[in-house]
Amino acid sequence: MRGVPVTTNPQNNHGRPAGNLLDPGFELTLRPMRYPGFYDRYRDAIKNTWTVEEVDLHSDVSDLAKLTPGEQHMISRLVAFFATGDSIVANNLVLSLYKHINSPEARLYLSRQLFEEAVHVQFYLTLLDTYLPDVDERAEAFAAVENIPSIREKAQFCFRWMAALEEGEGAERIDRLESRADRRRFLLNLICFAACIEGLFFYGAFAYVYWFRSRGLLHGLATGTNWVFRDESMHMSFAFDVVDTVREEEPELFDAELEKEVTEMLEEAVEAELQFARDLCGEGLPGMNTESMEQYLRAVADQRLVRLGFPARYGARNPFSFMELQNVQELTNFFERRASAYQVAVEGSVAFDDDF
Repeated sequence: MRGVPVTTNPQNNHGRPAGNLLDPGFELTLRPMRYPGFYDRYRDAIKNTWTVEEVDLHSDVSDLAKLTPGEQHMISRLVAFFATGDSIVANNLVLSLYKHINSPEARLYLSRQLFEEAVHVQFYLTLLDTYLPDVDERAEAFAAVENIPSIREKAQFCFRWMAALEEGEGAERIDRLESRADRRRFLLNLICFAACIEGLFFYGAFAYVYWFRSRGLLHGLATGTNWVFRDESMHMSFAFDVVDTVREEEPELFDAELEKEVTEMLEEAVEAELQFARDLCGEGLPGMNTESMEQYLRAVADQRLVRLGFPARYGARNPFSFMELQNVQELTNFFERRASAYQVAVEGSVAFDDDF
């Protein structure tokens, strides 16, 4: 088993090794802090703790029976995507981000993020157990990356960028970001998972959830999604902070070629998510159709590009008013709430905030 070297760079004036965030090694020293902002994000995340048991899904079961066949198809596809989406993100977090972001403060936050991804996986597991009581239907949902083309396309997009730190076909994964090319590949991986997967794929899924909520349906799903939404927004903000730090320390990495690659990456992500929208929406549902979703996805992609310091690609505007109101939907202060409703998966036969 290959060991991980500890940073041995020259000392700075504060007694802590000098160097950049992506320098190879495994910095262990928390004092003095070189990146206190990452530590602050870790502390904020701790305040954001929630558990799956606080989400009450019982009322959703009766709502599911009221849905039209098209709406039921949308929900089944949506929970099938949720079944594996956060697991893919967690795998990349461990295999790439924790390994190459050389800051103990950042690794504290990434450790917390990994816990949050596990909570999301548990939430979606409970969601599937509740929404899909049929064993065969549930098994199909868990195998969505293999048997549902629109979800398989999104998963393959993720897997390609998880492999972006490979040196070539059949080669070992890059262990140390020694060269400029290595660091560029890492940046593309980080940006993909922050801007495209957490920042576009999940935000597309959230829009469907809040569309149901705007019609007074599936409040349990919306409650859990509120908290997932909050977590994902923080994950994305942290990743963009990492990008900002690398830009300050190594501005030569942010050239016209990187801008081109990132823009093309987001274009590809929009197309993959649009294929998913066609699957979910079919011929269209009242207030939700492929055309509106395409406009929404383009608006989100533009936000991600601008946040990364690149020009907007589409010039689109968000068509969904229920997403504009998302950050004020919960009137209860999240940090002062107390658990008042508890939920367990329904067993047996049952019928069917990056805010705008």
